[in-house]
Amino acid sequence: MTPGALLLFVPACFALNVAFGPNNLLSLTYGLQEGVRTAVMASTGRLAAFAVMIALTALGVGAVLAASEAAFVVLKFAGAAYLIWLGIRILRGSAAIEAPRAGGGRPLKTLVLQEFWTAIGNPKAILIFTAFLPQFVEPGAYWLSFAVLGAVFLALEVVAVVLYSVLGHRLNRLSRTGNVFGWMNRLSGVTMIGFGVALLFTRKAA
Repeated sequence: MTPGALLLFVPACFALNVAFGPNNLLSLTYGLQEGVRTAVMASTGRLAAFAVMIALTALGVGAVLAASEAAFVVLKFAGAAYLIWLGIRILRGSAAIEAPRAGGGRPLKTLVLQEFWTAIGNPKAILIFTAFLPQFVEPGAYWLSFAVLGAVFLALEVVAVVLYSVLGHRLNRLSRTGNVFGWMNRLSGVTMIGFGVALLFTRKAA
């Protein structure tokens, strides 16, 4: 991959990484509830999902999903259903954001799995990997360039996770002067449901 192409790829990729979406919302809320370290560790679920999706795209499976209307619809409805279900759970309190507690909150495994399923069930991520990454792949060095692009994407994703986790952790200060956890619960629940509904109207890239 040429330095010029990499210089173009990095800022465009980072814009996608930091764009507000379901997983970044999770990092924000985990940073608020559990702390930056736990939020970053939980993001390994997201990174694992993205790594799998990048590998599948490199193998051509992602392109098949993007081209197949039936496969895309199944994935879209599964992802939308999960996000709506998660949003309802948050609003009802079963997965609500609470003030940090001594001894920790939910098990890390639960947070990791929530990150994983939120990432793997989002068809927009597949569209990013099938429509965006391949534009920077060098045909003469296909596997190497795809590996480099994937590694850069995951590294920038970690940066985005840290940024949202720190932002969430800083919101702890607001909890001393107001019911920050109450409005964060409502915001998170409604936003998750909104993301799920939005996915129902997602179309395949032309």
